[in-house]
Amino acid sequence: MRFSFRIAFRVLLALMFAGPVSAGPLQDMIDAAPDGTDVVPPAGVYVERIVINRNIVLDGRNGVVIDGGGEGTVVVMESNGATLKNLTIRNSGRLFTKIDAGIHLQGNYNVLRDLRIESTLFGINVKRSNNNIFRRITIDPGNSPLQMRGDSLRIWYSNDNMFEDNIIRGARDFVIWYSEGNILQRNDISDGRYGIHFMYAHNNKVLDNHVRDCVVGVFLMYANDITLRGNKIVRSWGASGVGIGFKESSGAIVESNDFIGNATGIYLDPSPWNPDEHNYFTDNVIAYNGKGVEFLNDWTGNHFTGNSFLSNFTQVSVKGRGTSMRHDWSGNHWDDYAGFDKDADGKGDVPYEIYNYADRLWMEVPHASFFRGSLALAALDFVERLAPFSEPRLLLREAKPLMAPAKRAEKLQAPKSALEMLQ
Repeated sequence: MRFSFRIAFRVLLALMFAGPVSAGPLQDMIDAAPDGTDVVPPAGVYVERIVINRNIVLDGRNGVVIDGGGEGTVVVMESNGATLKNLTIRNSGRLFTKIDAGIHLQGNYNVLRDLRIESTLFGINVKRSNNNIFRRITIDPGNSPLQMRGDSLRIWYSNDNMFEDNIIRGARDFVIWYSEGNILQRNDISDGRYGIHFMYAHNNKVLDNHVRDCVVGVFLMYANDITLRGNKIVRSWGASGVGIGFKESSGAIVESNDFIGNATGIYLDPSPWNPDEHNYFTDNVIAYNGKGVEFLNDWTGNHFTGNSFLSNFTQVSVKGRGTSMRHDWSGNHWDDYAGFDKDADGKGDVPYEIYNYADRLWMEVPHASFFRGSLALAALDFVERLAPFSEPRLLLREAKPLMAPAKRAEKLQAPKSALEMLQ
């Protein structure tokens, strides 16, 4: 009798917390399939949760929907070399503590492609999984408040994976933890918190992605040797809006990106942290932002070369009383440069300089930034420049600025084209 009570108690705990996968026709087909074969179910909605633990191909090309019924994770892949494709996956559980997701993957050399994941808490949870491919996946968690959403993709201790041509709408974060060698390319990400977020994740590449209408486009937190190339990051707005942000991150290569219409285009919070690894910003278009580049403090180790700064409310700012003079500024174009090019070598004859006048008020007193753009602050700034009543601080000097912006930035100078670039 005592033994039976223990068994009953364990079964009850399993039902309450383990969330056992319900048996169903789809799981039966998977279990019956030999390794290396294709499983092509008939069209229909399969209300069940499934486990794939062998190298099969599950192909929903006939019109297959897997509905988790609002409990647990819908598809668990504990496989090497399996393929999941042409499916709609929906209705996971809602428990953050269990990371209820559309797909949980723990395995290597798998392919997930041409999937739609909807009405799930997390989209895909990837744990200790290497050399997988995630291609043409649409993740749309639904209309929950942002604070109640899970991550679109949660990558944990997983290396050398490929994420390409995916569409992510309205999820919380695309977050990569403790992972190296991953490539994120040609993804379309919108309406989230962090479009892409690296945490202690080194040696990853972000190429040709479009990130828009997120609180933060891309953020590097304690993440070194990240390459960002050819990305378009727009409309990261609000009090915390940042196109790309750095927190104690070193060795970054940021080139040929567009940072357009953000509250802050580029934000650096003591970065680079490693004095032997500098960050390089090359050939980027930084346009129509509230602040083009903002530094937390007076730091060093960042190189800005060949960038185009266009129509930013403030080109460069430094919080507190620091300057940006210890960074390398060379060959950049500044659309508010007032110099000439008499020898026609494409470079200005006199240095480009930014002095702090009345704008020191909102740099040194953050609450004063509420009045940026107001007539009162504009008048105060005009008087300060006309007859300074305090010594203006030199914030930035570039010896030979470029007279013309990068080719792809030229069309931004026409209002209609600028609006198109913001889309």
